[in-house]
Amino acid sequence: MTKLPTVVAGSEKVTHQDVEQTLPHLVTAKARNYQGGATPIHHHPRAQLIYAGEGVMRVETSAGSWVVPPLRGVWIPAWVDHQVVMLGTVAMRTLYFRPEAAPDLPDACCLVEVRPLLRELIYALVDESLDYDQAGRGGLIAALVLKELRFLRTAALHLPVPTEPRLQKLCRALIDQPDSTETLESWADQCATSSRTLARLFHRETGMSFSHWRQQARLVEALGQLSKGEPIARVAGRLGYRSPSAFTAMFKKAMGVEPSRYFEV
Repeated sequence: MTKLPTVVAGSEKVTHQDVEQTLPHLVTAKARNYQGGATPIHHHPRAQLIYAGEGVMRVETSAGSWVVPPLRGVWIPAWVDHQVVMLGTVAMRTLYFRPEAAPDLPDACCLVEVRPLLRELIYALVDESLDYDQAGRGGLIAALVLKELRFLRTAALHLPVPTEPRLQKLCRALIDQPDSTETLESWADQCATSSRTLARLFHRETGMSFSHWRQQARLVEALGQLSKGEPIARVAGRLGYRSPSAFTAMFKKAMGVEPSRYFEV
């Protein structure tokens, strides 16, 4: 397999009409290794599935953000503006799909499970030439990819960002400072409104309660820090938890496994 160059995200020119976007193939693949950084905000004329063979990414859109840990990927429909933030060294593997190839897949960004078979198919298609023989091995791999997409399951770790200005400002502040003790009540006082009004708005715009959203925000931040090898005690402190055990209990309840085991693949 050809060794890929390692770049810092944002240092390469983003071309929306790259070769993999213009080929007649229903599915094309691209591999790129990154050493930190973030891509510019951009979009593609094809839907894509972003997967990290190694490392952890955060995908951001105007609708929210998704942390992409091992065994997960992000589905991004065509023409959706997005930015990918590399939380350390990342081996990104991306599949692009012509519109007619996957008409029944989500029309909004979402975190999805990447099962072992799909993971191996991603690697296999990346190893084929970009303009692979559609009647040969590459074509068979692409056909299997499309079959496997029918069984995609969405994962729950999504951090929607409200559009209402007061709530958006609050959420951005909590993303920047996840250990903040700001409450909806104190924020309502600053905004000269009632906490009940903000709570209704928050649920309407995000589909979750403020407390649930705050926990999701802390989980997103925790995954990014843990992926870089930060000790659990340090992560717990940075997120405002009084003890590592309290953080571990929350993490296990939400993710189904202790933080010390989450990145075991």
